[in-house]
Amino acid sequence: MQTEILELRTHERTVVNPWLIACTVMLATFMEVLDTSVANVALPHIAGSLSSSVDETTWVLTAYLVANAIVLPLSGWFSTLFGRKRFYMTCVLLFTVSSAVCGLAPSLGVLIVCRVLQGLGGGALQPISQAILRETFPREKQGMAMAVYGMGVVFAPVVGPTLGGWITDNFTWRWIFLINIPVGICSLLFTSLLVFDPPYLIRKSLRDGLKIDYVGLGLLATGLGALEIMLDEGQRNDWFSSHGILAAAIIGVVALTGVVFWELAQKDPVVDFHLLKERNFAISTFTMFALGFVMYGSTVALPLFLQTLLGYTATQSGLALSPGGLAIMIMMPIVGFLLSKIEARWLIIFGLLISSFGLFQMAQFNLQVDFEHAVVARIVQSLGLAFLFVPINATAFYFIAKQRTSYATGLINLARNIGGSSGIAIATTLVARREQFHQQQLVAHVSPLDGAYQSTLEAARQVFLARGADAVHAAAQADQMIYNLVQQQAAMLAFVEDFKFLAIAFLAVIPIVMLLKKTRPAKTEIVVD
Repeated sequence: MQTEILELRTHERTVVNPWLIACTVMLATFMEVLDTSVANVALPHIAGSLSSSVDETTWVLTAYLVANAIVLPLSGWFSTLFGRKRFYMTCVLLFTVSSAVCGLAPSLGVLIVCRVLQGLGGGALQPISQAILRETFPREKQGMAMAVYGMGVVFAPVVGPTLGGWITDNFTWRWIFLINIPVGICSLLFTSLLVFDPPYLIRKSLRDGLKIDYVGLGLLATGLGALEIMLDEGQRNDWFSSHGILAAAIIGVVALTGVVFWELAQKDPVVDFHLLKERNFAISTFTMFALGFVMYGSTVALPLFLQTLLGYTATQSGLALSPGGLAIMIMMPIVGFLLSKIEARWLIIFGLLISSFGLFQMAQFNLQVDFEHAVVARIVQSLGLAFLFVPINATAFYFIAKQRTSYATGLINLARNIGGSSGIAIATTLVARREQFHQQQLVAHVSPLDGAYQSTLEAARQVFLARGADAVHAAAQADQMIYNLVQQQAAMLAFVEDFKFLAIAFLAVIPIVMLLKKTRPAKTEIVVD
C-alpha cells in the first residue's frame, strides 16, 4: 500500500510544470530576502512611532539576522524530522503571521520579538527552496532553474531599501511588513498544490530513534547569535574596546569551534559538516561567502557615499542601485543558459573579473561624479554578480547526493548570510576608520605655514566679505568652509579605498576557484553514495 501511495505521489509530481514550482519557491524566497534590507531606511520612522531611539530600533534588524542565521543550517535536520513540504509550509506560515503582527506591533519590544519569529520562519526558506529546485529539475535544466531562484535572492537586497523608503514616505512603515501577508498566502496555496516531498527523502521521527542533539543546537544557536551581534553592533560600539562586543566575539569563537567538533562526532548531526570534505562544495561555500561579503558590502557603501557626500535622498540613492538589480534579472536567465554550454568555474571567474572592474570604476569616483557614472559603475558590477550565483550553486551540488541536498543548501546559504553581515561590518568600519586617518593627514596641511592653505583661506574670506559679511564673520565662515572641505575629501578617500578593497577581495578568490574539480555542462545526473 505504501509503495502504491509513493508511486502515486511521484506521478503527481511529474505532471506539474516544474517552472510553476520554481516560481512558487522564488515567491517566498524574494519575500524573505527582501525583509533583510527593507526595514533599514524605516528605522527613524519606527523609532518616532514607537517612542524609542534609533539605536534601540537597530535591534529590529539585528534580531531578524540572528534568528535567520541560526535556522539556516538546521533546515536539513528539520526537513528530515517533519518532512520537507510540511516544514517549508510551517516556515511560510510563521513568517507570514509574524509579519502581520510586526505591522500591528504596539511597542518596540513586541516588534523585536516578532522579528525574531519572522527570522526563524524565513531562515529555512532559502535552503529548502534550493533543495526543491534541485530535485524538481534534471541537471541540464538546473542552471536555468537556479537563475529564476537567483533573481529573487540577488535582486531583493538591491530593491529592498528603495521599496522600503518609498513605502515609508508614501504610506507608513507598518506596510513594509503587512505587504508580506498576501504574498505569504499565495505561497502557501501554491506550495500545497504543487510541491511534494521526493521519494528518496526518508523521514526520521523521534519514535524511530532520532535523538534531539541539544548540545549541538545550543552551541550552534549561541555561536551564531553571538557572531551576528558582534558583526551588527561592532562598529556602533567601537568593536573590541567594548566589553560586550569582546564577550560576543569570545563566545562566538568558542561555541562555533565547539559545534564543529561535536557535530563531526554525532551519528545524526543537526549540521552535516562532513559535506565540507567534498572539495567542490567546500570551495563553492567559501566563494558564496565572498559573494555575500562583496555584494552586501557594496550595497551599503554606494548609497552611503551618494547620500553623505553627494547629498542624494534615500530614494535617489535607491534609484542609482535599481538599474543594477534590473541588469541582474536580465542576465540571470542568460547565465542559466550558458551554464549548459560552458564549464561553471570559467563563468565564476568571468563574473569575479567583471564585478571587480565595476568596483574599480567606483574607486575612480570623486565629489563631482554624476548620476549616470554612478549608475553605469553599479550596472557593470551587477553584471558580474549575475555570473556568480548560479554557477557557484551548480558547482557546489555537482558531487552532492540528492539525499543530502537539504543539509548542503543550509550550509551554503549560511555562508552567504555570514558573508553579507561581515561585508557590511567591514565596509562601514573601513570607511569610518580610514576617514579618521585621512582627516588627520589632511589637517596637517591646514597650517599657517602652508602657502596653499593661506591663499585658499584668504580667497574664501574675500568671497564672504563680498557677500556682505563683516571681517570677523568672514574669517569664521572661511575656516568652516576649509574644515568642511577637509572632511569631504577625507570621506571621499575612505570610500575610494573601500571600493578598492572590495574589488581586490573578489580578485583574491580567483586562484581558489581554479582549484575546483572540472564539471561537465549538461551532464546526466549522477548519484553519489
